[in-house]
This record gives sequence, structure tokens and C-alpha cells, in this order.
Amino acid sequence: MAFEGLTAKLNAAFKRLRGKGRLSESDIKEAMREIRLALLEADVSYKVVKDFVKSVSERCVGQDVMESLTPAQMIVKIVNEELITLMGSENQRITISPKSPTVVMLVGLQGAGKTTNGAKLAGMFKKQGKRPLLVACDIYRPAAIKQLEVVGGQLGIPVFQMGQEDPVKIAKAAIRHAQQHGNDIVFLDTAGRLHVDENLMTELKSIKAEVEPSEILLVVDAMTGQDAVNAAQTFNEWLDIDGVMLTKLDGDARGGAALSVKAVTGKPVKFIGTGEKLDMIEAFHPERMASRILGMGDVLSLIEKAEQALDQKKAAELEQRLRANKFTLADFYDQLLQIKKMGSMQELMGMMPGMGAMKNMEVDESALGRVEAIILSMTPYERENPNVLNSSRKRRIALGCGQKVEDVNRLLKQFDQMQQLIKQLNSKGKKNKLLAKKGGMKGFPGM
Repeated sequence: MAFEGLTAKLNAAFKRLRGKGRLSESDIKEAMREIRLALLEADVSYKVVKDFVKSVSERCVGQDVMESLTPAQMIVKIVNEELITLMGSENQRITISPKSPTVVMLVGLQGAGKTTNGAKLAGMFKKQGKRPLLVACDIYRPAAIKQLEVVGGQLGIPVFQMGQEDPVKIAKAAIRHAQQHGNDIVFLDTAGRLHVDENLMTELKSIKAEVEPSEILLVVDAMTGQDAVNAAQTFNEWLDIDGVMLTKLDGDARGGAALSVKAVTGKPVKFIGTGEKLDMIEAFHPERMASRILGMGDVLSLIEKAEQALDQKKAAELEQRLRANKFTLADFYDQLLQIKKMGSMQELMGMMPGMGAMKNMEVDESALGRVEAIILSMTPYERENPNVLNSSRKRRIALGCGQKVEDVNRLLKQFDQMQQLIKQLNSKGKKNKLLAKKGGMKGFPGM
């Protein structure tokens, strides 16, 4: 994942400051030197690093340690606030036109993931109740139109295309089509090049002049580091872009582009691509990203992922079963599926406060798959009544899923422990209700 190296180096710098009663200038200089090196190694622009470190240093020097904070916590607080400022302070949304349809022009170099991530963005707006239309304006790249039709079909989003016609005419015709068919947001997938050239920019400027888009969104590959920032700067000079979408932040990108784009171009990062699946896209929140970089987790994004993955009807049914102590392996399997929808375990661990250091641990992502295979090898009756699983049934299940009988026993033991915990929680809940009816526990503070 992006920022892993930066997170580790920043936390190492903060660790050296723990236990100090007061910050000396030499302490601050040493910490700033390590922060500067960490940012440069993360491929952040040299000028951005220089300005950032200067700003943090000025805030640190001369300040007394706050009574409730250690020096390390004070620097973490200051660095966190400066990172948020550096990345744009708050989430910037796409401008929705008061006159339908809203036109979003997607631009970028070839290979940045413009077509796929443009479709992801359309899918995100579809979930929000919009009626998006994808438009194939890239007539040069082989199979670009077909690729857009495939991803559009997977997301259930219509695709407008006119073959190898002039891209300007395609864009204008698509907007008329959207007006006639009730599509309230249009995404123009324009052509890219391996490098910025005058022919590309002239074509993009012509499309912009004709359709007057509400938003020009530049799609850049985070793994290209400072090349992504340079591309953003060039596109901005030609087209006056409104924002940036960073793709491939789930790879081994060092993250410098995310920290540099706003400072260099003045235009905010609005969205990030976090994986290959078509639902792996997030709105970019500077405060949440700063929290992730500093290893403090990202609870709000974790909650949003859970809400998207959660089946509300099943959740209500499960609540009733838990209250009645009727949690079965079938219910357990349903919960596994919900977790898998949320993303990889490493990604989820990185969003949990206090788990920043653990996200770099080796996580066996296939473990959930093995548990799933064991449960699916059971009959529906066995899932509902695991107490019937004798030795012969366990051997059959192990053979059916390619696991050992010991693996089946381990799962059943863990499931039994979970059931015991649920019973204890239900029992405590009933006791608390009884106490509340009797007027609480008199004599205990707050009761």
C-alpha cells in the first residue's frame, strides 16, 4: 500500500522524541531532518518538502509542551495539521451543474487508468441516485471503446459511442442523447497519449470549448511519482483542470503525488483509486489521508466501507438471531462475505486506530477463503446445527474442501467460543435492563 515507507519513517522520528519533558531546538532540528528525508524518499516534490518542513519548524520552535501532551504528540499534532493543509484541508466535490446534465470531462495520459476509473466514478454516482452516461471519445487507442462498454456493462451504466467519428461531434451528440434519455451526469472518456503533445491538447481544448464541461478531472497514476505531478501541472496549464483523481494507490506507490499535487498545481485531489475492482474508489479526504499517513487509522472511511458492504435486511435478521442466541455457521458465513466485500484485511487493519504498525505484518488473505471453503463443504443442516458434526462428518467436510480435520476442528472451536461470548453479552444485557428497572445501582458513581 502507498505511504507504508513514509508512515514507518515518520513514526520512527516521533518515537525518538518520546520521554522528553521539553523540546529543545536540537530535538526539533533532528526530527525535521528525519521528516524531510522521509518525505523526499516518498517522492514528494523538493520545493514542497522544503516549504512543509519550514512551516512545521516555525510552529514547533519556541512553543512549550502542552500540559496534556508529550513533545512527540505535539509534533505529531502539528505535522498532522500541516499535512491536511498541504493536501487541501477538506474534501472537494465534483461541481454539479444547475442545468442537467452535469458534464465531467476525464483527461489524462495513456495508461493512467482513465477508462476504468472513469467507470468507477460513474458507478459511485449511480449508487448516490444519479443516472450516469459514459461516453467513448477515445477513438485512437485500440479496443478503448470496447473496454468502456465492458466496464459500463458490469456496472449497469449505458455507454454512448459513435465509432471512429470526430471526438468533438461525439461529445456534443452524447449530451443531446443524455438530455433526451434522462441521464443527469455525463462522463467523457477522452483520448490520452504516452506523453503530453500539442495535438492531444488541441483536441481536448476543442471538446472543452464546445461542450463547456462542469468539471475537468485529470486522472493520474500515483505510481509514477513526480511524473504524475508534472503531468498535472502541464494539463492544468493547457486546460485549467478542476481536480485530480489518483489511481493505483493500492500498489507500491510511495505517495509523493498525493502530497505534491495540490501544492504544485493549486488543484485538489478529489478521488483515489484503491484497487482493481470496480467499487474500489473513494472520495479523497485530506484529514483522513493525513491520519493514515501518521498511522492513526481512518475510522470514518472504515465505517463508510462497512455501510456500503452491509446488507441492512440481513443485519436486522442477524440482530434478532443474536438476541435469541441463535447464531449459526450459516450466519457466520454471511458475515465473512460482508467482510470480503470491504477489501483486504491489510487495508482494513490500516484504517483501525492503533493498528498502523500491524498493517505491515504479513496477513494470510487466503485464511478467510479456507474458512469459507470449510463452511460450504457442510450441508445446510450441518451449518444450522454444528453440534451434529461427528468424526465421520468432519472427515467428509475436510475431504470436500481440501483441508485437514484439524482445520475443521479449529473452526468449530472458534465458533463455539464466539457463541459463548454472545450468550455472555446477552446475559449481561438482561441483567442491566433488570437493574435499570429497579432504579440502578445506588451508591455507585454515575449509576
